[in-house]
Amino acid sequence: MHFLRDDGENVYRSPLAASISSCALQKQQLRENAASATRPAFPPCTSAIWFPPLQDITLNLLLLLFAAAFFAGFVDSIAGGGGLITVPAMLIAGIPPLQTLGTNKVQSIFGAGSATLAYARNGHVKLREQLPMALMAVFGGALGAALATVMPSDVLRIILPFLLVAIALYFAFKPNLGDVEKHRRMTPMLFGLTFVPLIGFYDGAFGPGTGSFLMLSFVTLAGFGLLKATAHTKLLNFGSNLGALIIFIFSGAILWKIGLTMGLGQFLGAQVGSRVAMRSGAKIIKPLLVIVCLAFAIKLIADPANPVRVWLGI
Repeated sequence: MHFLRDDGENVYRSPLAASISSCALQKQQLRENAASATRPAFPPCTSAIWFPPLQDITLNLLLLLFAAAFFAGFVDSIAGGGGLITVPAMLIAGIPPLQTLGTNKVQSIFGAGSATLAYARNGHVKLREQLPMALMAVFGGALGAALATVMPSDVLRIILPFLLVAIALYFAFKPNLGDVEKHRRMTPMLFGLTFVPLIGFYDGAFGPGTGSFLMLSFVTLAGFGLLKATAHTKLLNFGSNLGALIIFIFSGAILWKIGLTMGLGQFLGAQVGSRVAMRSGAKIIKPLLVIVCLAFAIKLIADPANPVRVWLGI
C-alpha cells in the first residue's frame, strides 16, 4: 500500500502499519467519548465483542448468576450437566462466548472440587489412590483446551445428541442398575491410561456431556455402582477442568469477578447435591442422569446452527 504526499513523492506503508494507525485514531476517539460520558461501541478494528467493565456489572446480575451456579452445582454433583445451566445463564447475561467458556471452567472447578471432597469424606472415593487417574484427566483436559481450534466440532455436534440419547436409554432401561458394583471389564491402569485422558481431552476441547460419558465408562467398564461412579466422575471432572483452566488463564479468557462469585454458588450447591446423592443413591442419580442427558440432547438439536438442522433444512 502506498500514499502520495503533496510534493508528489511516493511513501510506502505496510497494511499492518495502516491498520495500527487506524486503531490508534479510533482509540483516541474512544478516550474523547469516555470523557464526555458516552459509552462507545467496540473498536471495529478488532474482532472482539464489547463487554461492560466489571464495575458496571450490577449486584442483581451477580446474584442471578450465583443462583444459577448454585442450582448447577446441585445437579452436577449428582448427575453432571451443570454447564447446561451455567453456560446459557452467562450468555444471556451478555458475556461473550470465549469469556463464557473460560469463566465457566473457573466456577465448574469449585463445584467439582466441592463434590469430590464431600464424597471423599464419606469414603466413596480415595483421593490418594485415584491421584494418578486424576492427573491423566488434567493432562487430557489441558491438551483438549490447547487443541480446541483443530477439533472437528461440527462432527461432534452432529453425533453428540444421538450419543446422549443412547446413554439416557441405557441408564433408563438397563435392569439391576444400582449402587452394587459389578464385574469390571478393564483393569484400573488400562482404564486410567485410555478412557480417562480421552474423555478429559473431550472435556477441554468441547465439554457437553463429559459427566455422562464418565458415568457410562465407570459403570460399564470399571464395574462401579452408580454412587461410586458419581464420586469418581466428580474427581476426574475436577482434573479435566483444572487442565483446561490452566490454558484459559494463559489465554486471558476469564472474568474473575463473575467466575469466583459463581464458584461460591457451585461450591455450596455441590455440597447440598452430594449429600442428597449419598442419602438416596441410585434412586436419585439414575432418573436425574436420564433427564440431564435428554435435556442436553434437546438443547443441542434446538440450536439453529446445529449441522443436523442445517443439513435437513429445518
